[in-house]
Amino acid sequence: MTQYKFINSDAEVPGEGGSIPPFFSITTPPSTDVWEKPPSTSRFSAPILYQSMPLESFRRARVAINAQWKHLYDQGGLILVLRKSDGSQKWVKAGVEITHGKPHLGVVAKDRWADWSLLPVPSGGGAATIEMVREADESLWIYLVEGVQKAPIREVTWLFKEADVTELWVGTYAARPGQEGGDLSVEFGHFNVETA
Repeated sequence: MTQYKFINSDAEVPGEGGSIPPFFSITTPPSTDVWEKPPSTSRFSAPILYQSMPLESFRRARVAINAQWKHLYDQGGLILVLRKSDGSQKWVKAGVEITHGKPHLGVVAKDRWADWSLLPVPSGGGAATIEMVREADESLWIYLVEGVQKAPIREVTWLFKEADVTELWVGTYAARPGQEGGDLSVEFGHFNVETA
């Protein structure tokens, strides 16, 4: 049975006995983020609900995301965190993030530093279903799922080629990087993780 844990939160893990319910939420206070930017910004303070596994076990993860996005950089989605033997970590997050006045699909991959890609949510709303898939060529592909259709958003080529990875965290996260607005609650649905 899979054991889920929280980091950066003292909330109880939703569900019972390691089984995540079909719908759950993560609440985050302001001033939380997962982000790194030169020369010295390094933040890993967002609540993350995750399970741990060997890197080679991951096959895919999918979740539906929705929230009352209000403030700049409010965000939530899927996250993969590679924990390395020297204590360092690399990560990829993908979900919904508010910027330029409206929700966008955002993907951030942190190797040495983080980068960021955006595109508007096709529906124009604030909800989306995101899937991360380990493809046959060992690339990580991030998809927007709409019904039975999957649209590719981004390819991350290096994730499964990393050396000295002691564990992979696969989870969902919520963040409110700004200081305004009080707590943000992000709703998640049908979180599914597939392993080898």
